[in-house]
Amino acid sequence: MGMTITEKILAEHADLKEVAPGQIINAKVDVALGNDITAPLAIEAFREVGGKRVFDRDKVILVPDHFTPNKDIQSAEQCRLVREFAQEQGLSHYFEVGRMGIEHVLLPEKGLVGPGDLVVGADSHTCTYGAVGAFATGVGSTDLAAAMAIGEIWLRVPETIQFVYYGSWQPWVGGKDLILYTIGKVGVDGALYRAMEFTGEAISALEMAGRFTMANMVIEAGGKNGIFPLDEITLEYLRGRIEKGYKLHHNDKDAHYAEVKEYDISRTEPQVACPSSPANVKGVREVSGVEINQVVIGSCTNGRLEDLRVAAHIIRGKQVAPYIRLIVIPATQEIYLQALREGLLEIFVEAGGVVSTPTCGPCLGGHMGVLGAGEVAIATTNRNFVGRMGHPASQVYLSNPAVAAASAIKGKIAHPEEVLMK
Repeated sequence: MGMTITEKILAEHADLKEVAPGQIINAKVDVALGNDITAPLAIEAFREVGGKRVFDRDKVILVPDHFTPNKDIQSAEQCRLVREFAQEQGLSHYFEVGRMGIEHVLLPEKGLVGPGDLVVGADSHTCTYGAVGAFATGVGSTDLAAAMAIGEIWLRVPETIQFVYYGSWQPWVGGKDLILYTIGKVGVDGALYRAMEFTGEAISALEMAGRFTMANMVIEAGGKNGIFPLDEITLEYLRGRIEKGYKLHHNDKDAHYAEVKEYDISRTEPQVACPSSPANVKGVREVSGVEINQVVIGSCTNGRLEDLRVAAHIIRGKQVAPYIRLIVIPATQEIYLQALREGLLEIFVEAGGVVSTPTCGPCLGGHMGVLGAGEVAIATTNRNFVGRMGHPASQVYLSNPAVAAASAIKGKIAHPEEVLMK
């Protein structure tokens, strides 16, 4: 029987001719990733099992991005541990403040992940790299420790669900809306430990930023990994960016899928995930008018240059509503600099917003925008569980950058057309 893209990547890394769903394999790792929250635990476990040197100093990557720049003494100590380990091991890819970015945007930007790679990271949104045709999945810190030590990891081969999207894109609708729509349909466990493969004519027309956003959030549906077929859009993104070799994989014609789900997106409007689940999804017009206190535009989900351009287009020449906080966080230093050169940051600041150095910050209730009791935020982040962005009595709505920007101007959840028609 034929294999899917995911199965082909896993078979190759397990040195097997073929694999089947449910099979337990031992696979070689191309990238082992940790951040300032998860890497200290992995480093401790690495020491406990007698680890002396990482298996490959070019393939272990550490990015302090969650609580950086250090927000308190505890986070400073975590970052110190990561920094000292990187120095001790002579890691080629350690990204200090000033050169770092949010890990899941930074690695593709730097060409450190590519098609056919097997990537494990001690962060659940490691699945982002499926946008460039990699098998990428989150693991625990002890699994990361093992991967750092021996360059291998055991995995159960997941079944694959194929998601096929037809139709043309409506204005202000993008990858964030499509993945929220999908999670709303299947639920937060609808793809539990399964590969989510995205295809169809609508996907063929989707730019890379939108693909990264969709792959980023497969974990919100319980997915083991997300994967996109490679096309000219992918290859154009990789040109001049990735120096290492990579391998292109395609589905066999007789590949088996656990399920095939088909959606016509022609009438899909911008989507909003309401408190307190990424699956509690409604069209923006259904929740238009909900009052808010804070807007966050950024994160590994929607902190790319394309996201900032969309937000700036809506905000240009306008003012953030009174008593509303607009926080904009470019995902990497490169994105920050390009947004500065294009005048995007000036637009945000002149409107009454603030711009942060790259950081995960408020996404996980860390810093740069923690919510108080009773406060409501709309954010371009990926999770809105109870207490995710601060106080347990706060609430978070998830949206695309256009809706978030329009909401900052109106002081309540709004469709972009409500702002641009004025």
